[in-house]
Order: sequence, then structure tokens, then C-alpha cells
Amino acid sequence: MSHSVALNAFKSSAIISWKSTGNLQKTISKCVEISGIGLHSGKQSKVQLCPELAGKGRYFRVGSSVIPASIDFVRDSPLCTQLFKDGFMVRTVEHLLSALEGTGVDNCRIEIIPDDLNDRDIEIPILDGSAMEWVDAIYRAGLDDAFDEKGRTCEKLAAFLNVPVSVQRNDSFLAAFPSSEVLITYGINFPEVPSIGCQWLSCTLSKSHYAQDIAKSRTFCVYEEVERMREMGLIKGGSLNNAIVCSASKGWLNGPLRYDDEPCRHKVLDLIGDLSIFAKSGSQGVPVAHIVAYKAGHALHADLLRKFS
Repeated sequence: MSHSVALNAFKSSAIISWKSTGNLQKTISKCVEISGIGLHSGKQSKVQLCPELAGKGRYFRVGSSVIPASIDFVRDSPLCTQLFKDGFMVRTVEHLLSALEGTGVDNCRIEIIPDDLNDRDIEIPILDGSAMEWVDAIYRAGLDDAFDEKGRTCEKLAAFLNVPVSVQRNDSFLAAFPSSEVLITYGINFPEVPSIGCQWLSCTLSKSHYAQDIAKSRTFCVYEEVERMREMGLIKGGSLNNAIVCSASKGWLNGPLRYDDEPCRHKVLDLIGDLSIFAKSGSQGVPVAHIVAYKAGHALHADLLRKFS
């Protein structure tokens, strides 16, 4: 028999109401391990995804330090999402968290073993620039119902939006509207790069749709901006193997694309990962709402979550 998570542990407000999704909390069936290089740091690290009890949610552990995947620990960055706690920084968490949210892994201990055990600034491996390798590893391991310390299953809750909410930075905006299901509409616009141009994508959030249509999309960059980012100390681990690169004058340098609108799909992937950090105690992270974004990014995604908090 399922054990309902006490609703009073979740702070509802005029903006959101925590309600049952009709599902039980899940965890990964067994540990899986992936190693790779960080996109911005260029450093190697090993990541282990491990089963966790119901109600524990998703969190990172580096040595003895625990960093919850929570909006409370987000530090704004334009090119990735980073979590900071107790002197430890974990960067570029969005692809991994997107995979966990998209496949329904509600409770997970994420062990990070950096190449340098004394390093306190750690980055999740970029892999091929998408979330697919994480998704494949999760599905190979399998999912199980999560049980709490007393051996009880727990109901999975989600934040249902009650009123429209929006945030804006310059000509970028992100808005959310009440809905009976999760809907995402995302637009990007690169008028100076014709091969990308203006793209829009609308989709629902289901496990099958996520794995087939979102998780495979890779991170992208504009070739003419690469040198500037390197001068800023970024993309030290970037290569044509872990990002798709587009030139304003020459088009895509390392095609073919996996989808005609792969850049826009990747922005949806990032959004799911960033919104997943609204989860707590094994709940669903992405709010039940129709979310509309235009030229948004990691910082604006976090702005929206702070409006809900």
C-alpha cells in the first residue's frame, strides 16, 4: 500500500498547489557509472548514479559533502547551471538532471569522483553534448518503486500552477500558464546565423517523447563566438565531438544534424533539466503548466523557479 507524502511538508501558495500525480516515486534499480570530460573545465570526472530511498530526492555527493539538486543552491551562470554548497561547486548539471527528470528517476544519489580528489570545482561530463548517454544508462539499469526507511512506497507530487507567472531579461522572456498537463513551447532566434535562424518547438513531457525527441539533441554554439568563450576561460573541453558548431557564413561545420531543429530541441532539454531543480523530497520538478520561452537561458530558467518559491 502506498504511503502519501505529507502535504504539509510542501509549501503551497497562491501561485502553486502541490497535488498527487497519481504515480509512485521511482529510483534507479542499480548503480551505473559514466566517465568523461567537462565542457568548460576540460577536467575528467566519474559519475555514479545510485538508488536512493523515497523522499530523499536527487542530490550530488562529493566525498562527504552533499549538494541537493535544489533551486536553493543555484548560482547563476549564462552558459550552464551550477550548484554551490559548503565550498563545493558542481557545474553543468542540466543534461544529467534533464535525463533523470525525463525518465522519471525521482530519487537518486549522484556520486561524483573528480580526477583530482582535492578539486572543489567540479563539472559533470558533457559526453556527446546531449542527454542520451545518461538516458541509455538509466534504462539499462532499470527503474524500481522507491521505498522509504519504513519500507513504504511514496506518492509522487507535482507543483500545479494556479496563476500566470512570467520573467524577462531584455528581449528574452519565460512565462508559465495554468494547464492540466506539462506543455512546453520554446523559441530561439539567431538572425545573424541563417542556418539556425528562428525556430519554435511545442511538446508535452512524457518518457517516450523525451527519449525519442529531446534527449538526443546536442548542445550547440556559434563558431564566431568560440574564440571569445575560450578567452573567458570557457569550453576548455569543447570539441566537434561534444557540440554541434554553426558558422554564420558557412553553416553547420559538423553535420548532419539529428533533427532539423536540433538547437531548439536542445534548449527544451536544458529547460527540463533546469526546472527539475524545483523538485524536493522525490516530487516532480517540472511544474504542471504550459511553459512558453523565447530566447531564454539558464539564468532566466532559475528566475522563473524563484517566482514559484
